Amino acid sequence: MGRVLVWLITAISFLTLPQPALSAPKYAIAMQGEPALPPDYTHFSYVNPDAPKGGNITYCVVGSFDNLNPFILKSLRTTARGMMDTIFGNLVFEPLMQRSADEAFTLYGLLAASADMDPERKSIEFHLDPKAKWSDGQPVTPEDVLFTYDAYTQKGRPPYSDRMARIAKLEKTGDHSVRFTFNDKADREFPLIIALTPIIPRHAFAMDTFDRTTLKPLIGSGPYTIAQVQPGQRVVFKRNPDYWGKDVPAKRGFDNYDQITIEYFLNANAKLEAFKKGLCAIDDDGDPVKRERDLDFPAFHKGDVVSETFDTGIPPVVTGFLFNTRLPKFSNPVVRRALGMLYDFEWANKNLFGGKYARTMSYWQNSELSALGHPADDREKALLAPYPGRVPSDVMDGTWRPPVTDGSGQDRKVLKTAFDLLKSIGYHLQGGTMLDPDGKPFGFEIMTSSQDEERLAGIYQRTLEKIGINVTIRSLDGDQIQSRKQRFDFEVLVGSSGFNNSLSPGIEQIGRWSSNAAKTEGSFNLAGVADPAIDAAIEAMLRARSKEDYVAAVRVLDRLLISGNYMVPMQYNTQQWLAYWNYLEHPKKTPIFGYQLPSWWRKPN
Repeated sequence: MGRVLVWLITAISFLTLPQPALSAPKYAIAMQGEPALPPDYTHFSYVNPDAPKGGNITYCVVGSFDNLNPFILKSLRTTARGMMDTIFGNLVFEPLMQRSADEAFTLYGLLAASADMDPERKSIEFHLDPKAKWSDGQPVTPEDVLFTYDAYTQKGRPPYSDRMARIAKLEKTGDHSVRFTFNDKADREFPLIIALTPIIPRHAFAMDTFDRTTLKPLIGSGPYTIAQVQPGQRVVFKRNPDYWGKDVPAKRGFDNYDQITIEYFLNANAKLEAFKKGLCAIDDDGDPVKRERDLDFPAFHKGDVVSETFDTGIPPVVTGFLFNTRLPKFSNPVVRRALGMLYDFEWANKNLFGGKYARTMSYWQNSELSALGHPADDREKALLAPYPGRVPSDVMDGTWRPPVTDGSGQDRKVLKTAFDLLKSIGYHLQGGTMLDPDGKPFGFEIMTSSQDEERLAGIYQRTLEKIGINVTIRSLDGDQIQSRKQRFDFEVLVGSSGFNNSLSPGIEQIGRWSSNAAKTEGSFNLAGVADPAIDAAIEAMLRARSKEDYVAAVRVLDRLLISGNYMVPMQYNTQQWLAYWNYLEHPKKTPIFGYQLPSWWRKPN
């Protein structure tokens, strides 16, 4: 009896001790602050919840494909668009929670109706919607979530393959629930990344063949199924009439077409001609001068084709000439800084873009996250203290700007400044040819995938030739470009390089700029950036608990990227532009992330 009494007293004492606070399951989670929409929200504010369903649409893209599995590395060409797609929608595969396009980073329930995240973000438990089903009618289960992470870890591609490295435990906690417990490698954003990870069905994939390319229609939980595949040419998706999520608030007003076709074309000119003939529903040319010229055709003049611009609230896409710093010729930041002076934006803007562009100078331009116009505060200085001299004074005080030319295409002052910088580290001219410190001719190849990129590369080429730098331009198709990028087999790329930055940068910055990603084949660190200061800035950004610390860390990252001269920024226009056939309609409100094609619909006949 004595031992029983002692046990009872001990148990009662334990129960009366303060226990860790558990948050109630939430319908939505936000990176910072609280979700904008209330628990009883019925739809996102930028959709028409009563949009009519029906009809079909054809989207057109340049390139080809030989694979339907978007989660593997081994693809000879590229994965078909639409499977998991930021533009056309996640037609086949879905994540646990759905991102709102009108908030910096907030997720609302989807496959998981709710989530229970502890205040320190050391764990998160997802409660699957009991109604969630795969397209073949089988239920979505915790076992599917566990299988997803096994498949990604063993045979997936970055970034999916890296996520288990931050997870201490993944366990089923109920018939419809699964919990992730994180280790010390995880950060405060990571629970949201887990919530955005697409889930795949255990019964529809075999682990031993998961990493092989396939053209067999795959089973997903999304609103569409694959109806037809013509390799390299066409994918047809049909809306699933039994789609489980059609009444989920985060999906109301989306997925309005009965059929979506994605057609592939060899080049942009062929795609444009198809649009003019009515085969393609939408054209999204980014060149304001070219698109005005291209709209000179009968259907536009008759009003059958509509031209419209959409305002966004996010930093502009960063475009430019990206250096592969893995190569010795680009390993010196002074060389990259000199080369960065020699893109004549003023000439290009006047002669190619009708003066409608602004110069790209920051990776988070026009936002509070940008280093431009913001002197480094004490938080930033503390983050940079272990890396003295990494950021020039004008970048630290926010006054840095790229050189402004006279717009003539041959501004001698700028040319001399760049030449003198190269000369200061041992480069010199001999017989009109720039020689490096070892006496070898200095030059490089720019890889392009379109006529527009060739034209921009030609501008840069002509300027560089004026100081003896020999530049060649190699034009490849989209599949070849993708393959070369995956292997980091290039010298200079021209284009956006995937730098679509947001108001809530996070874990994607690891894939773009971290030392580890620089060594990982298939990562987005195309420039090969391997800098401990950048690694530290990204870590500080991901671990920040206050908005002030977060903003400071992102600004430090911006200052380091600007200082590193990893690319030669070009130009931007914050407005999105579309031309589309007038049988389409869209919601009145444009969210901060811009137009959302999955929320458009076809006018009823």
